Amino acid sequence: MTDFIREGRLFRVIGFLPSHRQLCLASEATLVDQTTTRVEVCIGHVELMFLKPIYRNGLHIRRATAAEFAVLSERHGIPEESAAYVWMLERDGDSFVVGGQPSWREAEYELMGERESLYDPSKPWPPAFPAEWGQVG
Repeated sequence: MTDFIREGRLFRVIGFLPSHRQLCLASEATLVDQTTTRVEVCIGHVELMFLKPIYRNGLHIRRATAAEFAVLSERHGIPEESAAYVWMLERDGDSFVVGGQPSWREAEYELMGERESLYDPSKPWPPAFPAEWGQVG
């Protein structure tokens, strides 16, 4: 299993599109955390989410363990068939999303030019500048 780990960065919720059930989080390049890249994470087909608006210590997205799922299932009524779609957002946190496989994109902020988002559907992907991307899980 491949986790998504970007600890030590400030991430914030940048949007939720109810019509597409899509959640997006992003981390900007900042001097505070000495980063030069923009990172975006999107999760589609969201059924349920328990979020913080800001993640000051970064993200560690991974599937919920069996023990975590048991607690969340009892607490929130998540059906057993959804166990593979429960994503924890922090190493030891309570934030989670029940949804599709998370995807991520990362690029040097200075190379993005006028582009405001790496998930902008009006722009080509992959872009003309160097970028990395992948999926969790």
